[in-house]
Amino acid sequence: MPTDTRRIARALISVSDKTGLEDFARSLAAQGVELVSTGGTRAALAAAGLAVRDVSDLTGFPEMMDGRVKTLHPAVHGGLLAVRHNPEHQAAMLSHGIGSIDLLVVNLYPFEATVAAGKPYDDCVENIDIGGPAMIRAAAKNHGDVAVVVDVADYAALLADMSAHHGAVTLALRRKLAQKAYARTAAYDAAISNWLAAELNEPSPAFRAVGGALVEAMRYGENPHQTAALYRTPELRPGVVSARQIQGKQLSYNNINDTNAAFECVAEFDPARGPACVILKHANPSGVALGSTLAEAYAAALACDPVSAFGGIIAVNTKLDADAARRMIGIFTEVIIAPAVSDEALAVLATKKNLRLLVAGGLLDPRAGGLAVTAVSGGLLVQSRDNAVVDDMPLTVVTKRAPGEAELNDLRFAFKVAKHVKSNAIVYARNGATVGIGAGQMSRVDSSRIAAWKAAEAARALGLPETLAKGSVVASDAFFPFADGLLAAAEAGATAVIQPGGSVRDDEVIKAADDAGLAMVFTGHRHFRH
Repeated sequence: MPTDTRRIARALISVSDKTGLEDFARSLAAQGVELVSTGGTRAALAAAGLAVRDVSDLTGFPEMMDGRVKTLHPAVHGGLLAVRHNPEHQAAMLSHGIGSIDLLVVNLYPFEATVAAGKPYDDCVENIDIGGPAMIRAAAKNHGDVAVVVDVADYAALLADMSAHHGAVTLALRRKLAQKAYARTAAYDAAISNWLAAELNEPSPAFRAVGGALVEAMRYGENPHQTAALYRTPELRPGVVSARQIQGKQLSYNNINDTNAAFECVAEFDPARGPACVILKHANPSGVALGSTLAEAYAAALACDPVSAFGGIIAVNTKLDADAARRMIGIFTEVIIAPAVSDEALAVLATKKNLRLLVAGGLLDPRAGGLAVTAVSGGLLVQSRDNAVVDDMPLTVVTKRAPGEAELNDLRFAFKVAKHVKSNAIVYARNGATVGIGAGQMSRVDSSRIAAWKAAEAARALGLPETLAKGSVVASDAFFPFADGLLAAAEAGATAVIQPGGSVRDDEVIKAADDAGLAMVFTGHRHFRH
């Protein structure tokens, strides 16, 4: 059985990321560890004045085939895989002149970074590491005798363990490092296989791997009795994962989920067309609006549902300025996320110490492809991201009356919002602002009624004599299966409707719209969001 500690006598180091390499290797050498290395790593260590053997000294073969073959050799893998207390393994090592390798330090070729940089296909292939994962898996399998480090962040822990145990590493740390090593190679292979699937335009490969790197462990998950952690995938998509947190306490699981939803929604609105603001609560927008300024957009979004906005998430599509920031701190808000924030706005928001502020550094592209993954019992549901944008859709007028220009603008606006509202989704909008949102109901007519009720409540909160739905337009994320949902919108005061169409009762619904004097357009695209 493996002993609790294993002394490190020889280390094989081969790293593409050379952060902290010199100090780390120097500390190993100071504890009497023999250094063996390859290629650029060996050159860097030698340049630092360290005594380092080339791996070819172990194998008897030079690096060849542009470095593709250098560590795939029994002298390397035997040294990593030999079980130290197994007499047959020891005899084989002695017979073939194989020396033990007690520590492997490898971080892999930068495949993910190469893909993210948009490099050509052949460059990406050349950055697929073969020898690295093979050695990592060998060392991790034999963690009873060998320590394996795949992350520069673990250099300090390894050195501390060695210092505390007279040059040896404990079994507890070796096991922990082995788990991380297998997770790293799994995530690496996932990145490669998913990239190849995309290159092949294969939406449903026979095996689908998903992997990520830990960003942070969380205090708890959706509820206090659940554990949770946030992981980063290779996808470069601006948002909550890559954003810089300026102030406030650690984001919770629910904060991250909601902030992501808010930022995805606000990115539907091109900043070149003006400021937009989304206020979101429990994964659903409570108010969305455009404005000539961010302050104006925020005020209009807040007016849609000032009650639900309390304790919500705010996302904006342009640089957050001081005027908007002063308005936003008027009520309790959990998180604000923006592409950028002015210095004046930073000073304003700093007065609210518990407010989390995230700077995303840019907007995500709503048209970008990618995968959406949902866990189900015993499996994963994987689909392409909903990257359909209403601005790209030809709208078909199906009623006797065509919508006017102002109605068309509001219809497109409302459909963008409906894309981000849980199904069944109904969105009332007027003058570039939501005035009532119905979300997540089992029947579409109930969503219509709730949205109409919200519009009436918002009017009462503003002291207005009639519902905000009067003169609005309505968006539905899917077709109306019956005319009742559409008639509920008409009764609330809506004048035009946008919906995907495609129901067997479309003719019935169109007739009801004509009878009510509504204009209606079909998009041909559904936006279910469960």
